[in-house]
Amino acid sequence: MSNNEILAQLTEILEQRKGAAPDSSYVASLYDKGLDAILKKVGEEATETVMAAKDGDKDKLVYEVADLWFHTMILLADQNLSADDVLAELARRFGVSGHDEKAARK
Repeated sequence: MSNNEILAQLTEILEQRKGAAPDSSYVASLYDKGLDAILKKVGEEATETVMAAKDGDKDKLVYEVADLWFHTMILLADQNLSADDVLAELARRFGVSGHDEKAARK
C-alpha cells in the first residue's frame, strides 16, 4: 500500500468514526469527548515524541511520531480538515526560503 493510499484510507476511516457510537472505537470515543480531549492526546503524543528523540531510540521515535501523526489527523478531521490540506500547504511552501515564508506571515 502506498503512502497516499494509507493517508486516504485513514482519512476515510476517521470521517466514518465521527458518527459512530463512542463505545464502538477509540477514535469515536475521542470525538465524543470533544476538542479538549483530542488536544490533550496530541499534546501527550508530542511530548512522548520529544522524549523518544531525546533518548536516541530510533524505533521508539518512529512509533511515537506515528502516534502523533495519527492523533493530529484526528484533530484535523475534527476541524473538517485533512492531511491533504496540510500537504497542500507544504507544497505551497516548497521552494520558498523558510525565512521568506515566515516573514510573509507577519
